[in-house]
Amino acid sequence: MKDVQRLLKKKIPTPETGIEIRKSICTICDPRTQCGLDLYIKDGKIIKVEGSEENPYSKGTLCSKGAATRQYVYNEDRLKTPLKRTGPRGAGKFEQISWNEALETIAAGFNDIKNECGPESVAFYSGYAKYFRPYLKRLAHSFGSPNYISESSVCYQATALSQKLVFGRPGGPDLANTNCLLVWSSNPFYTNPGDARAILKGKERGMKLIVVDPRETPTTAHADIHLQVRPGTDGALALSMAYVIINEKLYDQDFTSNHTYGFEEYKEYVQLFTPEKGEELTGAPADKIRAAARMYASFKPAAILPSASSVVHHTNGVQNYRAIFSLVGLTGNYDIIGGNYVKTPSFLHRAAFIRTREHEFVQPKSWDDMPPRIGADRFPVWVDVIDEEGQAMQLPYHIRSGEPYPIKAVIGFGLNYRMWPDSKGMLDSLNKLDFFVNVDIFMTETCKYADIVLPTCTSVELSELRCYDLGYIIYTQPAIPPLYDSRPAADIIYGLANKLGLDDSLFKAGYEAGIDWILEPSGITLTELKKHPSGMFTPKPQQLPEKKYLKTGFKTPSGKMEFKSKIIEKYEGRPGFEALPVYKPPKFSKEAAPELAKEYPFILNTGSRLPMFIHTRTYRLTWTSSLRPNFPSVDINSEDALRLGIKQDDVIRISTPKDAIEVKANLTQMIQPGIIHMYHGHPNADVNLLFEGDYFDPLSGYPGFKAALCKVEKVSER
Repeated sequence: MKDVQRLLKKKIPTPETGIEIRKSICTICDPRTQCGLDLYIKDGKIIKVEGSEENPYSKGTLCSKGAATRQYVYNEDRLKTPLKRTGPRGAGKFEQISWNEALETIAAGFNDIKNECGPESVAFYSGYAKYFRPYLKRLAHSFGSPNYISESSVCYQATALSQKLVFGRPGGPDLANTNCLLVWSSNPFYTNPGDARAILKGKERGMKLIVVDPRETPTTAHADIHLQVRPGTDGALALSMAYVIINEKLYDQDFTSNHTYGFEEYKEYVQLFTPEKGEELTGAPADKIRAAARMYASFKPAAILPSASSVVHHTNGVQNYRAIFSLVGLTGNYDIIGGNYVKTPSFLHRAAFIRTREHEFVQPKSWDDMPPRIGADRFPVWVDVIDEEGQAMQLPYHIRSGEPYPIKAVIGFGLNYRMWPDSKGMLDSLNKLDFFVNVDIFMTETCKYADIVLPTCTSVELSELRCYDLGYIIYTQPAIPPLYDSRPAADIIYGLANKLGLDDSLFKAGYEAGIDWILEPSGITLTELKKHPSGMFTPKPQQLPEKKYLKTGFKTPSGKMEFKSKIIEKYEGRPGFEALPVYKPPKFSKEAAPELAKEYPFILNTGSRLPMFIHTRTYRLTWTSSLRPNFPSVDINSEDALRLGIKQDDVIRISTPKDAIEVKANLTQMIQPGIIHMYHGHPNADVNLLFEGDYFDPLSGYPGFKAALCKVEKVSER
């Protein structure tokens, strides 16, 4: 008996203790790949969480967010039942209803709007997590609406847009084989530990590391060269590096001669960006610019590791990233082992080196058979290049204007109105809807404004398919049943498809039948995957050759890599639609708006990752919040703080011409003087209030979250 008690105390899984280990994955932050979880289960409850060593990506490790899985799953803010609003929007007054009533109410409301205004008047939005996106997009299109939109409309898609304009197909960095890695405004030690481990392994074998980042970070600490630029000046730095590479004849002349379009015009344009000019525009020393350009061009193969959104959160963001990705082609590092290697996605943008029918599943109707998507009129390049979705940042304008057709209803899965610039304006727009449904794990501020609220569950309570670029695939099983009366998001989507009466054979067949249909070309079935609860390596991985463009060309209008975009050429004459990757300073900057800068002298940079937070999802967890107890706070350089009489944890006011918020000061030397860095989405200090809704990149519609102007004033001492 004593032995059993000892084993129970130590949470040892044995038949005597009744503790067993079940496998799952963590999707709290849902980056490119998901960390494996070992969940210790006793009497149907998770009592301990560890990293799963079998997972080839995470290899038994967990970050602070994943380590707090139990606090996440069993949080007191969990939604427990479907709810129907009984009071004014925002009052938080709801009554419990059954799932049947909830789904029938939603279906009736959507079908009424469809019959009156057309299916395009209903928008389907996906926030976090991401596993259900293929099913939600199919639901939207099967319903007849082109308006599937997601948080990727302010995250990864503009980075993909930039690469597609240059190459037609994005190429990711081959971290395991590169000899020189250029990390551009990304900090994997906070955002993607798997990439961080790969960087450390690369350094051990002699890989050179160049990091471009306005801040000092754990990643820059390992850099051979750190180019510390001012926010929003990335394009000027890339063009200045190109100046060195071209004029010192370090570029790949065979590639530029035979496989590119617009090289001579690009070559002429970069002559404006000497390293000295680059230093003037970016703040990075000219000698470091030269050294970085020589290192990147000489230590081949070389790769660029971009961020999902840092560079494109600028008013010239896509052009800046086009200039950066042009360096890949300029040096001949595109689609080669160790360079930016092109892998065909298998599922949810990840390549398991298998062929699937994901695209056929998610796109049951052609875009041409539906009305134009949200944002199509304002952002034509987006529509020409991005096949996945509409531009979600245009949702509030579309709701308010009713043009070119009205948006009457929105169903959101994890919709958070604070994600939009001018977040109050977004909330006001949601309140103009006839019908608003939100699906979430927690009772969020946004849920309080919904007409119907549906409770979904976490990744450990459901089954989902995921692929890994390591040639790995997993279909998880629920480690515990869904808590309370919550349901997996996919079950909600399939249930709603049934209530809507959609004539869709794959929805009628059911969730797992749909996944088997998607996987059929690979020869892998769910029956086989279920035998491998930790996942498995694909048995017959596709062999992808280097330089696939030699046979197939590039998926661009010219069939070549484009220094000058033929797609953008169609729209030249519109402001911001230059075919070359033209550099412009941020719209609100000392260079572009000197009079404004006199009153608002600080550069405001928002949304930089912290290791314990991901958007708003882990603020409510005691473990993660204890790691930043003065939150919400803003990072300010110690020299600026001393000049303004600000001490650690003093309350300060951040103001823009749009609005102001008050937060605590976090003094640091990790950022440059004259710049402040603020995390986003906190209900007590919503920094997105400070941005105008039309402060965006004209090509992508992405807000300029990473470079605006503000002033800082001390309010009170701690």
